Amino acid sequence: MTMTGIDSRHCNELLSDQDGDYRTADGPKRWMARSFPTVSFYRQFAWNVYRSSRIARQGKYGNQRWSETSFEVMQSLESVGVRFEVTGLRHLGDLTTPCVLIGNHMSMLETIVLPAIIQPIRDVTFVVKQSLMDYPVFRHILRTRDPIAVSRENPREDFKRVMTEGAERLAKGVSIVVFPQTTRSDSFDPGTFNSIGVKLAARAKVPVVPIALQTDAWGNGKWIKDLGPIDPRKTVRFAFGEPIAIEGRGDRQQQAVIDFIATKLDRWNAGT
Repeated sequence: MTMTGIDSRHCNELLSDQDGDYRTADGPKRWMARSFPTVSFYRQFAWNVYRSSRIARQGKYGNQRWSETSFEVMQSLESVGVRFEVTGLRHLGDLTTPCVLIGNHMSMLETIVLPAIIQPIRDVTFVVKQSLMDYPVFRHILRTRDPIAVSRENPREDFKRVMTEGAERLAKGVSIVVFPQTTRSDSFDPGTFNSIGVKLAARAKVPVVPIALQTDAWGNGKWIKDLGPIDPRKTVRFAFGEPIAIEGRGDRQQQAVIDFIATKLDRWNAGT
């Protein structure tokens, strides 16, 4: 079953249908959105963030609201012509335990949109850079999500924090999304893809789920890195792999995650 035509009122129910994947439905686009996709999108995005931040400051920004507002961002991108393809959601539904989701990192888009996809299926939070916790307005939203913040300036301290706080979240039934690349990149370099996600899963005795993603439709900005141009000619893709149980040091499982991501990206880049 393929899920199409999802609206915000039904996103929780439809995205939790483990038998289906999601693809953006065809539909007309307004002239403003077609002609000025970046301006049109950020106008919607700014209002979403402002409204969500206000709700967060009131202490009312819970899991469902997070998923719904995240889905609204996804809809805003679709409204300017960006198409989405999401596959492998059934793998999340098959799990009976929390997991560590490990993906490559291309843009701000995955951090904003993944809650719309994952949260309706299972509780989740992210490992994020500390600077996001200090963003004006946006910080109020992010802090309600109980993320694990790392500085990326002291690798040893970051590792300890992820291992300690990550194990605590997983013990509470909250899955964790980790982007092990040191920086965001349109290309995938396995040499920069560290094993922190696999090590966390091994410590917490939970499986990992690989995520291959292609999100360069939301570009990196020249002046503000997180707020770059929107290119509706590019399709956004998320592929979730089968859960992988960690054995021993996890070397084979780390390679399996890398192989899954690399294979998907190669196919997408080749147009297959």
